[in-house]
Amino acid sequence: MYDVHTIREDFPVLKDVTYLDNAATTQTPVQAVCEMLDYFYKYAGNHGRGAHRIARESTDRYEDARDTVASFLNMGSDRTIFTKNATEGINVVARGFPWEKGDNLIVTLVEHHSNLLPWMALKEMGAGIKFVKPDSEGFVDPEDILSVIDENTRLISINHVSNVFGSIQDVRKVASIAKQEQIKLMIDGSQSAGNMPVDIGKLDPDFFVCPGHKGLLGPAGTGVLYIKEPETIYPLSLGGGMVSSVTNENFKLELSPAKFEAGTPNIPGVICLGRAVEYVSEVGVEAIEKHEHSLAREAASMLSEIDGVDVYGPKDRASVVSFNVAGMNSHDVAMILDQTRSICVRSGYHCAIPAVELLGAKGTVRASFGLYNTEDEVEELASTVSEIASMVY
Repeated sequence: MYDVHTIREDFPVLKDVTYLDNAATTQTPVQAVCEMLDYFYKYAGNHGRGAHRIARESTDRYEDARDTVASFLNMGSDRTIFTKNATEGINVVARGFPWEKGDNLIVTLVEHHSNLLPWMALKEMGAGIKFVKPDSEGFVDPEDILSVIDENTRLISINHVSNVFGSIQDVRKVASIAKQEQIKLMIDGSQSAGNMPVDIGKLDPDFFVCPGHKGLLGPAGTGVLYIKEPETIYPLSLGGGMVSSVTNENFKLELSPAKFEAGTPNIPGVICLGRAVEYVSEVGVEAIEKHEHSLAREAASMLSEIDGVDVYGPKDRASVVSFNVAGMNSHDVAMILDQTRSICVRSGYHCAIPAVELLGAKGTVRASFGLYNTEDEVEELASTVSEIASMVY
């Protein structure tokens, strides 16, 4: 384990707030921010577009970050593609996959909108969609996925961890089913990468996405897409930097990852992300997982003991705790937490309307924990929610 109070010194904003909205975005350590500043102050050139020293250093630092992320997730640098977020990564696959009329795919009803809408929009391309419902704790039974597969099923897309329930899906079993049925598999690692060990080499999905700005501790505007067989996906965007030749009649795409990164990329953001991932590695992702999950389970236990408070999700959960105070709108609860104790939580549907509606709720309050949160903050959250609940219950 690590000293959480030492870690907190690397995140200055924590001196001003109790930050419990890590499932939406985490804070970025000063070490990674300084790496970004170095880019602007010392070598702000373009990527892959010049022979001069600043362009070369920018390119080298960007590609070093790619190697760092690829090594951390065990997925090969040539298959590690930088995007602006996980949403863009899913859209690259959804739009670039060679769909044929009559094909279908499978998603669950516990997904973030980013892992729903791109697939739902495929109806215009002739692809159908099958939905699999989770149980009351947010778990998807892999056998339910197997039961809806037919000869026209081409892909399964599922999150690793629910951003509403905190449930950890059995992606190993789903991967086994996909391989057995010769179906492609997409895993959305938005709530797992950096928060718990993720080994793409062992999971062996066809596609994997995660944002840079959550468990990987990087900046907003960065994301990671893994494609096992890059030649099977046509790029979403076309432009500079992703072609090897152009004539007035045709053009030839570069190999991955270049063919998926048209135009000038987010060079400072990716360099910052690379240093942030190094930071996660230095702390230890296994230790981070143990710390975050312990806090979440403690918070769920304490909140469930408060009269008038409903807590959703399983006992054995990841770092997400959704709850409601009877008789109160989730946004009102979040505002009171912020205004009275500077506690930052999320409220509403969490970009997962179908998942929240399965709870019979019109939104929830969500506390989500990061590597820098403490037991004192859990107790402060529970104490304040108890005070709020006592006013209406």
